Amino acid sequence: MNHLPKLSPKVAPWINELEAQPQLLHRLLEKYGSPVNIHFPKSMEENYRDFQQVFDEYSIKHQVFFARKANKSKNLVEQAHSLGMGIDTASLGELKDCLQMGIAAEKLVVTAAVKNRELIRLAVENQVLIVLDNADECELAQEVARELDLHVNVAFRISGFEVKGKKLYSRFGFDVEKISEFILRYLLRKKRFDCLKYKGLHFHLNGYSTQERALAISHCLDIAKELKPHGLVTEFVDIGGGFLVNYLESQEEWVHFRAELEKAVLGNRAEITFENNGLGLSKVNHELHGELKIYPFWNSKSKGAFLKAILSAETSQGNMLSERILKSGIEVRMEPGRSLLDQVGVTVARVAFRKNDSRNDWLVGLEMNMTQLLSGSADFLLDPILLYQNPDVVKDQEVAVYFTGAYCLERDVILKRKIALPKLPEVGDLVIFVNTAGYMMHFFESSAHLFPLAENLYWNRKQDRVEFADFQTDL
Repeated sequence: MNHLPKLSPKVAPWINELEAQPQLLHRLLEKYGSPVNIHFPKSMEENYRDFQQVFDEYSIKHQVFFARKANKSKNLVEQAHSLGMGIDTASLGELKDCLQMGIAAEKLVVTAAVKNRELIRLAVENQVLIVLDNADECELAQEVARELDLHVNVAFRISGFEVKGKKLYSRFGFDVEKISEFILRYLLRKKRFDCLKYKGLHFHLNGYSTQERALAISHCLDIAKELKPHGLVTEFVDIGGGFLVNYLESQEEWVHFRAELEKAVLGNRAEITFENNGLGLSKVNHELHGELKIYPFWNSKSKGAFLKAILSAETSQGNMLSERILKSGIEVRMEPGRSLLDQVGVTVARVAFRKNDSRNDWLVGLEMNMTQLLSGSADFLLDPILLYQNPDVVKDQEVAVYFTGAYCLERDVILKRKIALPKLPEVGDLVIFVNTAGYMMHFFESSAHLFPLAENLYWNRKQDRVEFADFQTDL
C-alpha cells in the first residue's frame, strides 16, 4: 500500500474519555441510532474566555454573540447565554427559540440573509436589533415598525472595502462608499426611515485575512466619524465571525498532505482522494491549475490569537488599531460560530458493510449519509478514530479505505480522503469523527430517503466517571 499522509486531529480530553468507553458508545447508538452527535457544552467556556482575554488585554468594550447557525442545538444556546454571550440569529426559527428561552432582546441580533415580514415583525415587537442588508429591508422594517407604532433598533451591514487597490466583493451589504450618504439622506434629511433607530455598523468578510478585517474596522470608524456631527452615534462596530480554528496537531502533516495531493493530481503518485479529487486543483497539460478549496485546518493564529492579530494591526496613522478603537469609545461586537464550538462535539457512526469496488478499493459503508458530515469546503480533512470490537491487530493488516454513506448517490463518500487504518473494520465497529460541532453536523443535513436526522446528545457530566444517564437529548 502506497503511504498515505496522516492528518492527526487535536483531541480534547473529554473525547479521549469517550473513546475509552466503547461499550457506552455502543449503548448510545443502540438507543438513539447511527449516527449520533455528542456534545460537551462546557468546552464553549474555554473558547469564549480565549476571546475575552484579548479584549481585556486591550481594555476594549465588547460583546460576543454566538452564531447559532453553526449548530442548531438549544443546549448550546443555553450554554452560551449562561456564559454571558449574546446570540446571533439567522432565521425566524432561531429568533423564536431564543425568545421562548427567555433571552433578553439586548442579547439578541438578527442577521438573516433573507428577512421576511414575519421575522421583521417578531424582531420589532420584541425590540431586537436588526442588521439591515439592503434598501428593501429598510423599507420593510420601516413599514412594520410604523404599523406597530414602534421604533426599531438597526445596524447596517456594509461591504466593498478596498484592500491593496482592489475592492473586496460580497453579495451582502451596502457599499462602503455609499452607506454614509444613504443613512444621512433617508434617516435624517428625507426622514423616509424615521422609525429606524441607528445603532451601529456590521460587516462579515470571507477568507481569513486579519489585515482585511483590520482595514474594514478602520473604514467603519471613519464612517462613524462622518455620522457623529449629524447626531448619529455609532454605538458599536460588529466584525462578524470567521475566526480561525486549528484542527490539527501537526503543521508538518498538513504541509506533507498538500504536497502529496499535488503529486497525486499530477499523476506522480497513487491517488489519496476518491477518484483523485484535487479538492480544487486539476491537471491541465501536465500542470497544476486552480486553487485548493479547503479550510486551513492547520493554522498558527486561531481564535484569540486571530483576534489579537486584528486588534494589534498598525493603522495608516501609525498607531495600533486597538488604540484607535479605544479613543473612539465604540464597542466591538463579534459573531463567532465555529471557533466557539472548537472541541465541543463529535459524530459517531456504525459500520454497516465492507466491500471491494470495481477499482479494488475498500469501501466501508457507514450508517449515515454525507449531509451529516458535510463541510462548506471541499472536504473535512481530519483522521477519524476507529473503535474496533476486536482491537487485536496482527502484522500486515494495514488497509486503506474510503468511508461511504447511505444515499443512492455515487458521490456519497463521507470523507474524500483515502484513510489508512491498522486493519479493516468489522460490521458494528464505530467511527468517531472529531470536532464536528461547528458547521459539520447540521448546516447541510437532510432527511432524503426519509432517513431520520441524527440525534443530538449532550454530556452534562455530574461526576468524574462517564455515566450513560449523563447523556441527554436537546432541550
